[in-house]
Amino acid sequence: MIEHIIFTFLFLLRLSLLARGSALTTAISANERLCFYADVDKAGEKIGFYFAVQSGGSFDIDFDVKDPNQKVLLDGERERQGDYVFTANTVGEYAFCFENDMSTLTEKLIDFDIMVESEPRRDPPAKAGQISEHTSALEESIFRLNGMLMNIKRTQKHFHTRDNRGFSIVHSTQNRLFWYAIFESLAVVGMAVFQVYVLQTFFTKTGRRYKV
Repeated sequence: MIEHIIFTFLFLLRLSLLARGSALTTAISANERLCFYADVDKAGEKIGFYFAVQSGGSFDIDFDVKDPNQKVLLDGERERQGDYVFTANTVGEYAFCFENDMSTLTEKLIDFDIMVESEPRRDPPAKAGQISEHTSALEESIFRLNGMLMNIKRTQKHFHTRDNRGFSIVHSTQNRLFWYAIFESLAVVGMAVFQVYVLQTFFTKTGRRYKV
């Protein structure tokens, strides 16, 4: 029992060390190109790339992903969000770039996550007579739990994106209604002043006088 607990702790520690990533939020100005980089230490590692436009314009952005040889692995235009996983076949620095070319004034706010992870391999039993059935079942349970946690994380990101976009739309609508109300009030006041001026001119206008 103690051996299983120790193995579980070591395996979880190994699994946490095999995955490394960064979750960031950045603002991209109009006509700006912004790139982020992730290092891959050995060929065959998995790279997860997620992004979502939280606010700005039509909630879209151009993006591309390049390997260390400047080969384009992924790209897209006017994308609102994306979730990709691919295998890194080349060791080196991978570039993840966003470009806000379609906007002339609007700034875009983007959440993105870059995850580089290695697939853990099962080690043979330390002792020749050791039974690995329980170990294998434990590994499978841990991987299933890890997959469920990743699904929960993606769902949280999805709802977070929807919440931010909804707030941005409401804020934009409030601004438009505010300025529309200001314009309407000024138009009503201007029309009232114009009507008073016309009536004043009509009643104070002097005509010609004739003697009978």
